[in-house]
Amino acid sequence: MAPVSDDVRPTGNGPGILLQRARAMLGAPSDVPNADEADGSIHLDGTGKTLAHETRGRMLMFVAILCLVYAVIGGRLLELGLRSPDAPVLAATPQQQIRASRPDITDRHGVLLATDVPATAVYADPSILVDVDDAVDRLVDAMPDASRDTFRARLSRQSQFEWIARDLTPSQRDALMRQGIPGVGFLEESRRFYPSGRLAAHVLGAVNVDHEGLEGIERYLDREPLANLAQFGFLEGGEADFAPTAIALDARVQHVMRDVLERGLERYQAIGATAALMDVRTGEVLGLVSLPDFDPNTREGLGDEDALNRAVGGVYELGSVFKVFTIAAGLDSGAVAIDTMHEARRPIRIGNSTINDFHARRAMLSTTEVFTSSSNIGTIRIAEAMGIPVQRAYYERLGLLSRMDVELPGAARPFYPDGEWSRLSAATISFGHGLTTTPLQLLTGVSATVNGGILINPTFLPRGETDAMQAASRVLSEQTSAYMREMFRANVLDGSGRRAAVEGLDVGGKTGTAEKIVDGAYSGDHRLNSFVSAFPMHEPQYAMIVVIDEPQPAEGQRSATAGLNAAPMSGEIISRVAPLLGLVPQAPAAN
Repeated sequence: MAPVSDDVRPTGNGPGILLQRARAMLGAPSDVPNADEADGSIHLDGTGKTLAHETRGRMLMFVAILCLVYAVIGGRLLELGLRSPDAPVLAATPQQQIRASRPDITDRHGVLLATDVPATAVYADPSILVDVDDAVDRLVDAMPDASRDTFRARLSRQSQFEWIARDLTPSQRDALMRQGIPGVGFLEESRRFYPSGRLAAHVLGAVNVDHEGLEGIERYLDREPLANLAQFGFLEGGEADFAPTAIALDARVQHVMRDVLERGLERYQAIGATAALMDVRTGEVLGLVSLPDFDPNTREGLGDEDALNRAVGGVYELGSVFKVFTIAAGLDSGAVAIDTMHEARRPIRIGNSTINDFHARRAMLSTTEVFTSSSNIGTIRIAEAMGIPVQRAYYERLGLLSRMDVELPGAARPFYPDGEWSRLSAATISFGHGLTTTPLQLLTGVSATVNGGILINPTFLPRGETDAMQAASRVLSEQTSAYMREMFRANVLDGSGRRAAVEGLDVGGKTGTAEKIVDGAYSGDHRLNSFVSAFPMHEPQYAMIVVIDEPQPAEGQRSATAGLNAAPMSGEIISRVAPLLGLVPQAPAAN
């Protein structure tokens, strides 16, 4: 066969020819593969070799990413497979963890007042419901009191999780479980339980179905301790193991106070009542009752206007009990002395107003007699002797003109005339009209007048005397406080507070009968009666206020002044709680 010359190009469609043509078309160098003469294999050199390596690297990267994606999906499927089929996939936030677990609340002696108990909730996944109408029928069969329309609306939504009911009773839970509704599941959660029911409703408050504090100490816990734990991450990852929270309340004292107030409401046909008892050495509130109240277990009555916490959230013109502060200010400022005589033989006229005494004695009265006879006229004389600026300054020092700082939310702000007080305003305020304040705020000021002149802010948490004194302030001299103790005691021995006397205990106190404003005018038929007291007066340890709203004359009585209702109610409370507090009545000394 004749040899092929060098200038003759190979023909045919082999790979070498095709690659050469492609290179020629692209203007690339002629480094195409050639057929090896020995084994007929093809070898790549130059740019072709580089492209092959890059392609192989990209394929390996793609396979690695694909494997990673499938690994993540497989892990998630495994997690879901191990999850309880009834548990919804919900994100747990710190706030939800607060709601999921709350600390027990006890009184100062460890008596359980609030705790968490297991409860059941039911939910639905509308996206997998087979028959909405059938599901609604079954739910209503198990819970006849529930709303069919509400169930239908929830189950018709385009969602994967809807609450059906919370805090189920065991019978409701069992009835629903027997229905076996597809797409309906159950969750175990916590329910707040108050073993003593209404006993300390206004102090403890209540929580909603999400375990959020609504009122009282429960709301304080969310606002302060639990919120701080959440902020620093201590609640993340599950329920916290909380130590019980002890409060200053004494459940025994609370029971006595509530019992006396309930019977007082019935006997005097009043529309409401409140009482608070405070340790004058520490500011601890050992008892606080406000009626009407609410049931914290069912929240029945919570938020009703009548169920207001009258001791903390209600402001009132408390009448003659306010004379305590005017007389104390007069003595402490040096404007009057204990034996100063005051003109009370005639009414006082200021502008077009005439001010008289309820039981006018028409006599010159000493400072002590102004207190024991509760003279409006004499009190105005004392106020005018020190002047309006000094009078107002003492009220401010005693904490009567600003909102009280206390753990319970909703403390009301006092109301009084804006700007400079006129002579008439200062006169009426001096005996408790024209200025409103809360009963607990007034009690705090009274404690300062009898404990040696130290103003201690009230607290519902346990506190010792040392800690109390660190935040306390002197507002009256010890001598002024000693004078006030003498007048408190004299008023119970031979004044309007005689019905508060307790044999063997030197109780002291002051009455207040204040007319309420009805249709813009003071009404003699609508009164707010109060009695502030302290015991034992030789060395006061406790102070108390009792307020009864619109009492009517009891059987056999012709009037309904504070001396006839608030005072005897106070005396009964003191006689029953004194032994609980370690105060043993002393037998009268033999002659």
